[in-house]
Amino acid sequence: MSPSASSAPLHLAVALDGAGWHPAAWREPVARPRDLFTAGYWADLVTEAERGLLDFVTIEDGLGLQSSHFTTPDDRTDQVRGRLDAVLIASRIAPLTRHIGLVPTAVVTHTEPFHLSKAIATLDYVSGGRAGVRVQVSAAQHVAAHFGRRSFPRLTREELRSPAGQEKVVEYFDEAADYVEVLRRLWDSWEDDAEIRDAATGRFVDRDKLHYIDFEGRHFNVKGPSITPRPPQGQPVVSALGHSTVPYGLIAKSSDVGYVTPHDTGQARAVVDEIRAAQSAAGRADELLHVFGDLVVLLDDDRATAEARRARLDDLAGAPYRGDARIFTGTAAELADLLQELASAGLTGFRLRPAVADHDLPAITRGLVPELQRRGAFRTAYEADTLRGLLGLARPANRYAAANTA
Repeated sequence: MSPSASSAPLHLAVALDGAGWHPAAWREPVARPRDLFTAGYWADLVTEAERGLLDFVTIEDGLGLQSSHFTTPDDRTDQVRGRLDAVLIASRIAPLTRHIGLVPTAVVTHTEPFHLSKAIATLDYVSGGRAGVRVQVSAAQHVAAHFGRRSFPRLTREELRSPAGQEKVVEYFDEAADYVEVLRRLWDSWEDDAEIRDAATGRFVDRDKLHYIDFEGRHFNVKGPSITPRPPQGQPVVSALGHSTVPYGLIAKSSDVGYVTPHDTGQARAVVDEIRAAQSAAGRADELLHVFGDLVVLLDDDRATAEARRARLDDLAGAPYRGDARIFTGTAAELADLLQELASAGLTGFRLRPAVADHDLPAITRGLVPELQRRGAFRTAYEADTLRGLLGLARPANRYAAANTA
């Protein structure tokens, strides 16, 4: 189910990654490479995003160093390498913000769902109900070597597209779907009123309202319950990025928000139709599932200036920047035109990737947002205090409490 593109305002998020999504972003005069590993740097970015009334920010993360190669490390020293932990950044920033959603990235291929469930539940408490998570699959051989629990074949993009490669992809994303199911069950393993906190009687918790989840699957066997009470949102927002049919299935089956990378309106319509069909097949036709388009953006007061900046960045990087998402270079008004055109294909929102964080994020909040507001296409004030509320997602009933009263 999706809001009508013609009647519903757009949702906007930004994806934060180091100094920005262009590999030479850290070399721009406005960038702050010495501050990348400080709490203040991330607080500044998220505060700016909240100034623009954005729905949420995502924070990139990984289990291996950034690389210019698809599944293998590189030895480059002219690009940003190294990260802070995204969940910990979000928890540090949460008390400094009031409305914006905080969605760290978490790799689910090598980590345990029990650990992530309590980390995101904690983030939801720290933020007062503004937590989400972007689940990410990683099949890189060198990442698996950090953990030593299983091995992964080294696959090129072409090999991944082969029948044998696609079998592996299906396996990895089936595991991710199981992971999300465990997260959701653990978040529900405490009923909302499980905590009594009655000092007079000496009863802090009603043990009958804590539930074993007893999940048994191919990839995980998790007993539960969680050690963290049910999060304020009931279920923090789960999101995932997809580029093809298999990850679209994870979005359709397991996510509240999916990110996709169409390069034109026709492709956007085809992707949205595929996800909606998979959503219906998964029995979720009546649930609200957002599909956001991802774009890398370089915004300036005129297109020539933006194009010159892009060319300068490409020269510094030694090659033209190409990523998975469309790269937009131009003005805020031109970007607003494009977003509205793409929304007509069924996208309910957009996750914008600032090419240079300290340049293009303020251009989004102080240029694009006012332009969309003038068109009546974006909020003029925060209308909810939780991330689910901002996205129009209802607070879900607890599955175990519902079973008890059935």
